[in-house]
Amino acid sequence: MPRSVGSYSTSDLSRKSGDIIAEALRHPVTITQRNKPRLVLLNIDDYERLMRQSDVRAAGTIEMMPDSLFDEFQEAVKSYAQEDEKGRS
Repeated sequence: MPRSVGSYSTSDLSRKSGDIIAEALRHPVTITQRNKPRLVLLNIDDYERLMRQSDVRAAGTIEMMPDSLFDEFQEAVKSYAQEDEKGRS
């Protein structure tokens, strides 16, 4: 399998770490293992930019929901159930 530019095997990483790090400072570098991409090395500026752009969502439970939102949720469920019952009649 031909190696693409900016892609190195894990054995390359152990032999040429200095060169690979220097390249990763310029652009992301893929590290492969058994011809499959496993890691990406990138400079800290790119990493921080990606982290700022990432979608920070948190999973929650109904118990964590504010009361006003929970009331809206209950009303929506009740309304949906009523519409569903009408459709079945």
